[in-house]
Amino acid sequence: MKAVGLTRYLPIDDPQSLQDVELPKPTPTGHDLLVRVEAVSVNPVDTKVRSPKPQVEAHPRVLGYDAAGVVEAVGEAVTRFKPGDPVYYAGDVTRPGTNAQFHLVDERIVGRKPASLDFAQAAALPLTAITAWELLFDRMPYAIDGSGDGKSLLVIGGAGGVGSIAIQLGKLAGFTVIATASRAETIDWCRSLGADHVVSHREALTPQLKASGFDAVDAALNLADTDRYWTELGELLAPLGHLGLIVEPRGELKIGDPYKAKSIGIHWEMMFARPRFRTADMAEQGRILTRVAELVDAGRLRGTLTDTLSPINAANLREAHRRLESGTGIGKLVLAGW
Repeated sequence: MKAVGLTRYLPIDDPQSLQDVELPKPTPTGHDLLVRVEAVSVNPVDTKVRSPKPQVEAHPRVLGYDAAGVVEAVGEAVTRFKPGDPVYYAGDVTRPGTNAQFHLVDERIVGRKPASLDFAQAAALPLTAITAWELLFDRMPYAIDGSGDGKSLLVIGGAGGVGSIAIQLGKLAGFTVIATASRAETIDWCRSLGADHVVSHREALTPQLKASGFDAVDAALNLADTDRYWTELGELLAPLGHLGLIVEPRGELKIGDPYKAKSIGIHWEMMFARPRFRTADMAEQGRILTRVAELVDAGRLRGTLTDTLSPINAANLREAHRRLESGTGIGKLVLAGW
């Protein structure tokens, strides 16, 4: 089968950073599905795993942590899917990735593709939707049934992949959503997704929020830079508030006052934790994707695809990584077709 892999961890401008390779087609066993991949998307985890380091792989390593495709074959323990089913999923960081024509994935972290979306549109959703959902509805004490009514949610990095979903889920939960963005096109994007207010993350947040009528916020998702906003968010969050984080800090953080004084909940989200550690509730990710598909098909949740490259090959994946590393993207970039 065709695939895109790496043996050395190089800057993305190096043509050897990602290469077209031929690999054996895998065979499913146990709970695995063999999926014929139709589309994949790129995420910051792809660029972080690929980032320069001295390690050398003896065999090509395939990256990629979002896919949509069709079930080709199933393992003997599979009960939820059959060959021919269209599916979407984010995969498992401990296993070979989705940048291949055929891919093995545990059925418990897979959902049926939203019927209203094509494969490219569906491939844009899984990782970011699971991340935002787990952060808001699993880690924090909120639910999609309106438990955020009367409360405010600050989403730092609103125009990114996770932020684009978080804004929408926050609105479904009943929050007044304040998103951050810095360019005219990203401001418009956040507003189109339902953000009630948009402030610039290039300036101090507190004066802008006060000008918008917020002396404090009940919850915040810092999806961009944990260190940069740590002190300010400690001051901004209301007593008994909640802070969600997805970006590893570069240095030590002071987790005492004001966080301790206000009894603020600090919640880390790592979308790969369930499949990586084979948690007892691993199948929850499949259920999340099923619920997301229902919301999409009901018109309550919007897809976030903004650009597509075709076909799936090394040159286009290098271009996708370059765009992601530039930090100027909006929504999600997908590669489709072989």
